[in-house]
Amino acid sequence: MIWEKLQQHRDAGLLILRVGFGLGFIYFHGWAKLMGGPERWQGLGESLSRYGIDFAPPFWGFMAMLSETLFALFIAVGFLFRPAALLLAFTMLVASMGHMLSGQGNPGHSFKNMWVAIGLIFIGPGKHSVDAWLARRKSR
Repeated sequence: MIWEKLQQHRDAGLLILRVGFGLGFIYFHGWAKLMGGPERWQGLGESLSRYGIDFAPPFWGFMAMLSETLFALFIAVGFLFRPAALLLAFTMLVASMGHMLSGQGNPGHSFKNMWVAIGLIFIGPGKHSVDAWLARRKSR
């Protein structure tokens, strides 16, 4: 009985998941990268040399920061939701593989975040999102 009642609030649950996941990502991962500036982005980008990518390290570091800040904000508010979730999932794939290849840190956290982001791509942002609001507005 309670499960049937909760079924009526799936979009509210998705809103809670989106906001918690997105804002948590900004606070715990992206903010330090954003505030670190070009020096931090350089270091992040240099980690891609493990994959044979050794050109433009500040750009790649900037892209990682962007995924963990702006795209995480997009997930939280449900704007350009699926592309943002896809880019964040890719960033988490690179992060988890980097941990595995270097032997430094634990890949578990980024690995789990990758799968949450992939799941969100399939679920979509729900009706309490900017994307849904824009779609309703467009259909009028």
